[in-house]
Amino acid sequence: MAVDDRKDSLHVKHASLEQAIDEENLRPHPDDLRLIELKREKLRIKDEIAHHHG
Repeated sequence: MAVDDRKDSLHVKHASLEQAIDEENLRPHPDDLRLIELKREKLRIKDEIAHHHG
């Protein structure tokens, strides 16, 4: 996979996680464990994106 394709893929995953976090927060009783997992994965992807830009 080309570097640009990988970066695009990471940005899409990051946006999907952001949406999943927002949706979970809108639920009457958000699942704290799920939110932690989603945020951890989002941070991991953000770090990977930063690595590709640097």
